[in-house]
Amino acid sequence: MAASAKKTVRPRGISRIDQDSTRTHGWFVRVGYAADKKGTYRARHTKYFGDATHGGKKKALEAAIKFVNGLARKKKAPARKVLRRV
Repeated sequence: MAASAKKTVRPRGISRIDQDSTRTHGWFVRVGYAADKKGTYRARHTKYFGDATHGGKKKALEAAIKFVNGLARKKKAPARKVLRRV
C-alpha cells in the first residue's frame, strides 16, 4: 500500500476558483449567512485569497483558513442553526 499524501482539511465556506479565461485562481470564502431586508440569504463575510497574491495555492488556502478561524474566534461568524423536521 502506498503512503497517502497529507491532506489539508478546509472548513465549510471555502471554495476553489480556477477560471483560466479571466486568469482567476484562488480560494473564495463565504461565511456567516444571514437574511437581508428582502428575505434572501447572503454571506456576511466574503473574501478572495488569490494564489499569486499569497505565493501559491497552498499558502492562499492557509490564509483563507486563518481568516475563517479568526472570524470564529471573534464570534463574528454565527454558528449554524440545526433545523429539525417534525
